[in-house]
Amino acid sequence: MPTKSETPVFDHKAYLSRLTERPGVYRMLDVAGDILYVGKARNLKNRVSSYFRQSGLSIKTRALVSRIADIEVTVTNSETEALLLEQNLIKSLRPPYNILLRDDKSYPYIYLSSHEKYPSLTFRRGRSKRAKGQFFGPFPSSAAVRESLNILQKLFKIRQCDNSYFNNRTRPCLQYQIKRCTAPCVEYISPEEYQRDIRHAAMFLEGRNPAIMDDLLAAMKAAAEALEFEKAARYRDQINNLRHVQEQQSIEAAGGDADIVALTQDAGVVCVVVIIVRGGRVLGTRHYFPRYSLEQDDGELLSAFLGQYYLAGDAQREIPHDILVSVALPEAELLSQALSQAAGREVSVRGNVRGERRRWLDLAKTNAQQTLISHLASKETVYRRMLALRDLLELEQIPQRMECFDISHSHGENTVASCVVFDENGPLKSDYRIYNIEGVTAGDDYGAMRQVLTRRYRKVAQGEGKRPDLVFIDGGKGQLNVAREVFESLGIQDIPLIGVAKGVTRKAGMETLVDALTDESFRVAPDSPALHLIQHIRDEAHRFAITGHRQRRDKKRRQSTLEGIEGVGPRKRRDLIHYFGGIQEIRKASIEEIAKVKGIGSGLAEAIYAALHNE
Repeated sequence: MPTKSETPVFDHKAYLSRLTERPGVYRMLDVAGDILYVGKARNLKNRVSSYFRQSGLSIKTRALVSRIADIEVTVTNSETEALLLEQNLIKSLRPPYNILLRDDKSYPYIYLSSHEKYPSLTFRRGRSKRAKGQFFGPFPSSAAVRESLNILQKLFKIRQCDNSYFNNRTRPCLQYQIKRCTAPCVEYISPEEYQRDIRHAAMFLEGRNPAIMDDLLAAMKAAAEALEFEKAARYRDQINNLRHVQEQQSIEAAGGDADIVALTQDAGVVCVVVIIVRGGRVLGTRHYFPRYSLEQDDGELLSAFLGQYYLAGDAQREIPHDILVSVALPEAELLSQALSQAAGREVSVRGNVRGERRRWLDLAKTNAQQTLISHLASKETVYRRMLALRDLLELEQIPQRMECFDISHSHGENTVASCVVFDENGPLKSDYRIYNIEGVTAGDDYGAMRQVLTRRYRKVAQGEGKRPDLVFIDGGKGQLNVAREVFESLGIQDIPLIGVAKGVTRKAGMETLVDALTDESFRVAPDSPALHLIQHIRDEAHRFAITGHRQRRDKKRRQSTLEGIEGVGPRKRRDLIHYFGGIQEIRKASIEEIAKVKGIGSGLAEAIYAALHNE
């Protein structure tokens, strides 16, 4: 574990006494003068003071405060200006305690050139202010741009060559031969007809397909009336192709531009998915895995992400009219004002939507969950975490099999224990096991842990079953001591045991690890890949234990409480239910009342009463 650096002396009381109450941006610096964190505030004095209160701070925030040697501020005229400045500073300074968006690549666009007679449609990365033509997009990926260009080439036969190639042609190229271009380079098409195709291509990119259809139908009718049947046939083919493309569109809506943003987090990793909608058409999605160090909820994380995503300097991202979000944002109104100011028009940030937009939002949430699951399961991610775990625990090699145990019950009833297994490829679900715990005092988690570990590793001690290289116990020193006792009683000495104890706040990143061999407790940096792997294993054990417990509980509930009582057959059960009206009323009844039911004697009534009251 890294050693703690010497805590810098910062007289916050003296500093706060002279700090202004105006809006602005504050920068926290360490003893070396490096930026730790950048934040914005409506009232600088109140906001900065909150970091130095006596209680209520998270562990991560206290760690940040302990490193502060100085604070610099920049006063602004409004909180909106402060938000814009904050995002630019985060972009340029990249402080370690701010959420950081690593993917700075500009979105790809389709560019309609400014050629006087015969413009072209081409791929462009980023939106240049110096370009005189028109940009359409942004698209989520270069593949989405090329797919759209391919469709446009089939529908409208617009040239996609650069000007130097176009200006030096003396005969049509292959694109004309395969009917993907009208050969404007040798003027096989008039500028007027070509401009009509350009107008239709622009309308298509804007999502105005019905208007294109009306234009083409009118042009086909006019050509037919003028007896220009070949031209009418070309319009007919365009109409048919356009209809075919519309049928292939998976998601259509009434129109509008929007970005739909959903966030999910698990095992110490945050995933944000952005679905891009332009002209009512979903163009595709992009996903991000921003790094963060401070303890924040989903709303705070998403607010920080959106600020960097749209406002951080040279990102060159288009701000749509609507931004739909999956969680409530603490500063949605402020963010809307800042985005409106940056875009030069009104921008709405909201999550309470209905109809088609609600379906978009649900789609974004599903994409975020699936993307995070895939990311956590990817071989590259798993291998990187395995290496980090090996180094953290100082193991000789990467563990080939890891097992983790957890206990689940409801007020001590229906206790089960889970055993989940991870190998070098991640979760090995075929080896997951649920153990029903019997003969243990209700609520005795230590006894339950002793039973499941004894049952699991007795066979290992006898040379049977699969032997793990590392075992995690979901719990603190008490649970770990039970595991150590079981291993010692079975003569197992060469399998490392690690306890995973939740912190005081019981939030991800606050875990304390306990080594059974040295009895040492230690914490790991919240952004450590090794900790993320341990969290993943622990969370999977917890999830599987709860699933097993619910299945056992539900199975018991489906079975009549009267079943299994000796002497109470189907007829007596029916008579009891009919007499009392239900199992709850039977539980409330005394032995004497139960004995009043036809066929139920006093002895059987006592047995029924005892069974219903666990006596």
